[in-house]
Amino acid sequence: MRTGDPMTGTRNGLICALTALVMVISGANADAQTGYPNRVIHFIVGFAAGGGNDLFARLVVQKFQENTGATAVIENKVGAGGRIAAEFAAHQPADGYTVLVGATGQMSIATAIYPNLGYHASKSFIPLNMIASFPLVLVVPENHPAKNLKELVAWAKANPDKSNYGTSSPAFTIASELLKLKSGMPGVAIPYKSSNESNLSVVAGQCLFTISDGPPAIPLVKGGKTRALAVTGSERSPELPDVPSMAEAG
Repeated sequence: MRTGDPMTGTRNGLICALTALVMVISGANADAQTGYPNRVIHFIVGFAAGGGNDLFARLVVQKFQENTGATAVIENKVGAGGRIAAEFAAHQPADGYTVLVGATGQMSIATAIYPNLGYHASKSFIPLNMIASFPLVLVVPENHPAKNLKELVAWAKANPDKSNYGTSSPAFTIASELLKLKSGMPGVAIPYKSSNESNLSVVAGQCLFTISDGPPAIPLVKGGKTRALAVTGSERSPELPDVPSMAEAG
């Protein structure tokens, strides 16, 4: 939403996060309005339905409505790794009725790597709260011969024409490219509209692997549709205690 922070009294209604930031547009004083909120509040999501950012947004909107009695809807404005949604939100009226659920990829990472963004992560918005903090998960098809990360790297090097990965956010792309840089494995990025779609592409065998957020990835791992080879960071995820961290995997 925008400045003059009309949401001050309702921040406690938002769930607490890292990869999805609840942002209000910076600018006007919505506190001057009487009876706020008196119409629908729009939560803007930059990825398709079913992805991690979208799932978090739905949890936030549900709790927001329960705790405030206000009416809110989610708008999925997909494309450019979330940048289309962020630019759209940044240019809405500063009246307190537009909220961006911004992933780290479209906020901090995009700000660092794209010089001509139509928004500024720290100047165009006021952060309201964090929604979640968690590692990313690297998955391959369940029937793939690679049983660990080193075997995946070796397989990709032996089969460069079949080495691709799905991604829907700059955050996931950078993690995948860092893996390539450190291991020397090949890999062509295939863009998707959400992390749910990139994970389903792995299930279908369209992509060799994807590195994504947990909400769409973990159910497929636990359901035997994909195999998790590692989680990013130095520690294991409580949700996947048998899956090594990238540090453990070498």
